[in-house]
Amino acid sequence: MRSSDACIYRLSTQWRFHAPLHAVWNAIADADCWPLWWPGVQSVTLAPGDAQGLGALRRYTCRGALPLHLSFVARVTRMEAPHLIEGQACGDLEGMGRCLLTREQDQTSVRFDWQVRTPGFWLNRLAPLLHPLLRWNHDRLMQAGGRGLERYLEHDTAPHSLKKEST
Repeated sequence: MRSSDACIYRLSTQWRFHAPLHAVWNAIADADCWPLWWPGVQSVTLAPGDAQGLGALRRYTCRGALPLHLSFVARVTRMEAPHLIEGQACGDLEGMGRCLLTREQDQTSVRFDWQVRTPGFWLNRLAPLLHPLLRWNHDRLMQAGGRGLERYLEHDTAPHSLKKEST
């Protein structure tokens, strides 16, 4: 792996719930409430965006299994309720993120895709060594989010089950 490649992360996570599409959408679209159900995520709204949430600007601080905090600001650049949220991130992570929700049979599927890079000097300097560890940390954070959302949805609707895949 070249040093410059080690600074780029293409991350995908898939969650599946036996829950209504709109219930899952409402929980994900309301990012200010993520800290209620997503361990390791804190969110502060800097600007709410329009009535549909387009243009919303939020600062996130995330901590996974490693004692490492990453902070970034994300602006919602595209929102098509109840299926798609896209955003642009800058800070400790820079790039694009996408969250796509679909409904198949009795399951709501949520797919997160990130194409980001780490602009920080120390992360990039150590990237060839840290890249696998940072991917693992991301996967642990996303697994915690899936489990947290499952529990959160159980309080609002009928029982659900979650299947999580991460690559």
